[in-house]
Amino acid sequence: SKAFTSLSLANGLSFPVATLAKSGKMAPVMAGQLLLGGASYTSREYAQVAAIIVGTAILSMGKKKGGTSESTPLGVAFILLSLFMDGVTAGVQKRLKADLGKVGVRPKPYDFMLYTNLYMMAVALVIALILGEVASGIIYCSANPHILGLMVRFSLCSAIGQSFIFYVVSTFDPLVCSTVTTTRKIFSVLLSIFLKGHKLTGQGWAGIAMACSGIISEMESKFSASRRRQNKSKVSM
Repeated sequence: SKAFTSLSLANGLSFPVATLAKSGKMAPVMAGQLLLGGASYTSREYAQVAAIIVGTAILSMGKKKGGTSESTPLGVAFILLSLFMDGVTAGVQKRLKADLGKVGVRPKPYDFMLYTNLYMMAVALVIALILGEVASGIIYCSANPHILGLMVRFSLCSAIGQSFIFYVVSTFDPLVCSTVTTTRKIFSVLLSIFLKGHKLTGQGWAGIAMACSGIISEMESKFSASRRRQNKSKVSM
């Protein structure tokens, strides 16, 4: 999925299509869990996901600057493949957790993180070799040694961020993780408004309101379900 995303941007994916793809990631994740992971969802959960996706897309599109550019067919094809693989990944993760639960094993966040990143490294290396970018990358880093320090800092920040991501995946499920990663831009925008005095258009506020309604509804449903489980456990005791 990461490789296809990078290839889509390198092959002329336009801003609007990239924005919609990033905002709509929850849809293939949900589909993957339905088809491959054996998950099931209520009508309310479908409505919550739709509100978050549409609201985030409206907000992101409202922030677009500059002229309109067109995507190349190859760029669109790669981003569609990326979304497809996001769905496959989520479905496999959901099924893996279910299978491990049957034998009394709880998946650990750093197991997910280690093997996922090893696989990503292998895929990236293969693609770089096919495209002939390994030698050019080494030459560029040799000519610009200061970039190595930036790469190390970027890697450390990425590793810390992934620790939280894989904790959410292992403790909850991939859809919850996708909800978090999709809606983080909502809170980033709100933070920039309150801390830096940035302004937002009416369209942007409408997107925030729609996405937040989906987030609040999801939080309320999760809280209610948790309270019901606690009450049942007390009654059984």
